[in-house]
Amino acid sequence: MFRTLFLAVFLVLAVVPSSSSAAPGNSGNVTILIYHRFNDGRYPSTSVTRERFHRQMAWLMARGYRVIGLDKLADILAAGRPVPEKTVVITIDDGYRSVYDVAWPILRSFAFPFSVFVYVKAVEKGYGDFMTWDQIREMQAAGVLVGNHGYAHARMNEIPAGMGPDEYRDWISADLVRSARVMMKRLGDSPRFFAIPYGTYNPLLLEETKKAGYDAVLTQDPGSVSSHSDRFRLPREAILGGQWSSMSHFAAVINRRDLPLKDFSPRPGAVAAPIRFAAGIITPGLYRPRDFELYVSELGWKRVRPVNGRVGFGFAGPFKRRFNRVMLKGRLRTGGVAITSWFIGPADNMEGSR
Repeated sequence: MFRTLFLAVFLVLAVVPSSSSAAPGNSGNVTILIYHRFNDGRYPSTSVTRERFHRQMAWLMARGYRVIGLDKLADILAAGRPVPEKTVVITIDDGYRSVYDVAWPILRSFAFPFSVFVYVKAVEKGYGDFMTWDQIREMQAAGVLVGNHGYAHARMNEIPAGMGPDEYRDWISADLVRSARVMMKRLGDSPRFFAIPYGTYNPLLLEETKKAGYDAVLTQDPGSVSSHSDRFRLPREAILGGQWSSMSHFAAVINRRDLPLKDFSPRPGAVAAPIRFAAGIITPGLYRPRDFELYVSELGWKRVRPVNGRVGFGFAGPFKRRFNRVMLKGRLRTGGVAITSWFIGPADNMEGSR
């Protein structure tokens, strides 16, 4: 029953144009950065050193980038105003103690606004390595925006065993309600923004977060934000450990632009092979036609050539991965790279996904 409903939702969404189809062109470009830990050698894959983080913030300031709060960006998108150029939003997920000890002093020294998305249960239960509510309140009083990262920090796009569609919706809603209530009690305000744990989603999860009344929902899809972006599925560029926090990677993601689409398929949700990965580009003339590549996690990069503004390729299957991220990359005629991405799954024809 659940598989049938989930596939029905996917089929409806597959023929609905994305919200980016409202207007041609691209009025501006904002990169939302996502960090996790700072100067914590125990977790090299997700931690950025103090020195490197400071250098990244100095890089932004020296090159004239404007750092704005997530609330300001959400207001711009909601009002349909042009998205500014050379603008960055800084977000930090989970709420580790190193945010308070390392990142906040550096961000204050540059007067950069930022947002922290709190793993509510970890803070409420006093888990090690996490900030306390007193520390979070201190940051909030100083102007730091505090968002919701879920109560249990579960992979909310994965349906717990034995749940039907109604129970699954209730499970999502219960986590959203519980986390928001704790945040209201501890911080005196309801969170305006939700960052999906692990950044992975499906149509029902996106629908429930939107119904919960958030002003914006953030993923971990790579990409930038333009006037065409859906504020209930905002991409973020991850700055992690190792090469993922290098200055070359940092500069590359800051300089990437959004690649607005008028439609794409498959839409987020359940998919089954055979399938065609495809996208309609709003302004194909801005890009070099020989330099488009379409990426699927399971298949890697494939060069594609636009025909009447559309690119794509077919996949006969079967899927090996349960979930995949899809990304389209193009090179602007004026130079530079533009990308857009989205998340799909589970693969309906994969054993164990039914």
